[in-house]
Amino acid sequence: MAKLTLILSSLLFLFHTAGKANDKTITITTSDKKLSITIDYSNGCIIKGLSIKGKNTLSPSGVYTGIGAFSSKDAKDIKVTGTSIVLSYNNVKEEWNFKTQKDKILWTITRQYAQTTTLEDMAFPQWNFADLSVWKGGIMDNGGMIWCKYLKEVNDTYGVHTGGVTFWNADSGDALRITAKTNNAIATKYSHSPKGEFTCTQLITNTPLQQRYDLSRFVSKKADVFAPFEVKKGTITATFELQYVDYNKEYSRGTLPGIDAIAVRELLNTTGRYGVVDNNIVGANGWLTNWKCLHEPFFAQIGMALNDKNYTRNMSATLDQERDLAMLNDGRVLSRWHNVPGDEIRGTYNAKTGYYEAMWGYTIDSQTGYVINTSEQFSLNGNIDWLRSHQQSCEKALDWLIKRDSNNNGLFEMMNDGIAEKKASDWLDIVWASFENSFVNAQLYEALTLWSKCEKILGNQQKADHYAAIAAKLKTTFNKPVEEGGFWSETKQQYVYWRDKDGSIHGDNLVTPVNFAAIAFGLCDDPKRIALVLDQIEKRTKAENLFHWPLCFDSFKKEEVHNNNWPFPKYENGDIFPTWGYLGVRAYIKHDKALALKYINNILEQYNKDGLSSQRYSRVTQLGLGDDILAGICTSITALYRDIYGIRPQWNRMGLEPNMSNTLNGTKFSYTLRDTVYNVELSVNDYSMRTNSFSIKSKESFGANRSGNTLTFYPHNREDVTLSITGPAVDIEIASTLDWTIKSPGNFQFTINGLQPGAKYQLRINNALQNIETTKDGRFLIKRNCSTNTRFVIKKVRQ
Repeated sequence: MAKLTLILSSLLFLFHTAGKANDKTITITTSDKKLSITIDYSNGCIIKGLSIKGKNTLSPSGVYTGIGAFSSKDAKDIKVTGTSIVLSYNNVKEEWNFKTQKDKILWTITRQYAQTTTLEDMAFPQWNFADLSVWKGGIMDNGGMIWCKYLKEVNDTYGVHTGGVTFWNADSGDALRITAKTNNAIATKYSHSPKGEFTCTQLITNTPLQQRYDLSRFVSKKADVFAPFEVKKGTITATFELQYVDYNKEYSRGTLPGIDAIAVRELLNTTGRYGVVDNNIVGANGWLTNWKCLHEPFFAQIGMALNDKNYTRNMSATLDQERDLAMLNDGRVLSRWHNVPGDEIRGTYNAKTGYYEAMWGYTIDSQTGYVINTSEQFSLNGNIDWLRSHQQSCEKALDWLIKRDSNNNGLFEMMNDGIAEKKASDWLDIVWASFENSFVNAQLYEALTLWSKCEKILGNQQKADHYAAIAAKLKTTFNKPVEEGGFWSETKQQYVYWRDKDGSIHGDNLVTPVNFAAIAFGLCDDPKRIALVLDQIEKRTKAENLFHWPLCFDSFKKEEVHNNNWPFPKYENGDIFPTWGYLGVRAYIKHDKALALKYINNILEQYNKDGLSSQRYSRVTQLGLGDDILAGICTSITALYRDIYGIRPQWNRMGLEPNMSNTLNGTKFSYTLRDTVYNVELSVNDYSMRTNSFSIKSKESFGANRSGNTLTFYPHNREDVTLSITGPAVDIEIASTLDWTIKSPGNFQFTINGLQPGAKYQLRINNALQNIETTKDGRFLIKRNCSTNTRFVIKKVRQ
């Protein structure tokens, strides 16, 4: 049979049999010719070629379906009709249907089981890529990622309960997106095959799969990560959409003068996503070790920087699960999740859920971590019903800790009273911080402040005032000298770490997360004290030429720490842990922006050296240490977005609160919040935000939201005074809260809210003056048919 080529324009794909008379192949190519697949049904049935821009990415094994030891490679009695292939093997009948849809190839697999049976494994399908260098990794549709270099050993396997993935090659800029659609449960495992291939295997089942080995998502040197499962007699269907993606365009971080935008992109897409273990388990310790610490407050913040709706959705679900499974009846939040027991206080590990209390002591910052993450997550998802579902649990978490103030001094106490107990109380889990712990209290202050605002949004002003008052008292006591019961050491010019119940002071060795947290969270707002602390830290860091801040500059006393922290500098007693980098950046923004940028760029340089694939860095050699890779190592970059670019979304608006430097002028990027794309441009005192329905330019921080045909502008990203503009798409330039210029023509209605009730103002529209008076609720309304460059200036009339 001669070579036959058939173009079906209505389906937008190329379909042909090729070669000699006995050749049985079908090639399907997208209309943009960047993606093609070749199906070979000459001996069984496989996809033998999956080409990106003409280059095949598959191994000779190709792509196939299967159950157990049988696969479509063994198929007999294959029937091909147009774009449909019917095949059977081992009492399984399948139909493969292909079509194209613009730049996508759609592959629908319909499998019919002749009887209900239990299976050890399946391929629905299995993609066998040539080796582990074809792709750097894959971004999954739960916000996580597979990094191929972590599958070091043969049969190293990572299994998750999601099906979609975008594989990318950072060098070529090419990416392959596989979107899975099914009405059934789906899971995927990624593995290093005995042939050296990188494999991706999807499993479509009637019910969600369980793990084979305890709760392990990653298993070393084992390909069977999922437990045996039952498939029911009948039919099961899934469709896989294949699409070429221009990785450089799709995942562009924009134009970032003074910043390595490529390193930002790669850091966030790898280490930043690594903490996603699975659906409902978003953390930082990650999937290689099957661990999550709940006593970390920065997961929602990572989501803000990632700007991936899949991560945001999964983080919301994670907090739901932790509310339901990790919180005890009295409000105590268990501190960790792990796949196996062995790290727990005896009797606390739940083999069904994986949550437990850490063996090193009751780490109390899991209370604050839950509340901070929930509050910041609400700013991203904007779902007030979701927030309300966490109201009682957040109150319980806070109240559990608030009750722990036996001396009523406004500082809240740990479960351990002193160093003699040799127990931890926070993230530094082999440092014996006890009783009144400044690090935990600083995080509690942040939790109280954030949650007070949430209570107000939920309509409970009484609770909002209650938590705000507790925070205010905490702040007052916190800043007192140590001699008066506070944490400030005038002698050392730093905040100390903790006070034992006997009154003894510990941790006056310049512990960086303690001092950074005091400043970053707003407990310390004295410019002189801020300078004393931060100048001291910078002097010490610079003297040792460290690329990032160590956990402490001087040694703890030996009796204050576990032996694994000895001798200094070692581990939590002096090594470099970039996890708390966001606190350092946020603190330095209030003092010296150049230093904040210095350490952000240092982190990016380090990523380019080693991928930040470490737990920590040696204080002596500055080389990576520790197998427990931490996604929190990316938080200096989350601070770049929050504290320098000023990305501050709120539940009802997008917000910009930049702290720009001249070296960053001309920064441009897009940011998507709740399906609205905001184009952001930033320079010093020159900020703009643009969507397809409005454009705002301002010299000051602001927030904005468009709902229907009304744009609401929030000066300084606050809700005290707002400007609402109803009308067509609008281009507005803001000089100050009550001084703006409409750059686009049209009929507009302007409403100012939050002014003094019943007050008199003078309104100038271009050169025309008129007197106006606010209503009893402090608002007034202006209607105007504007031409280009119509300026409005409002001034209060002195009485």
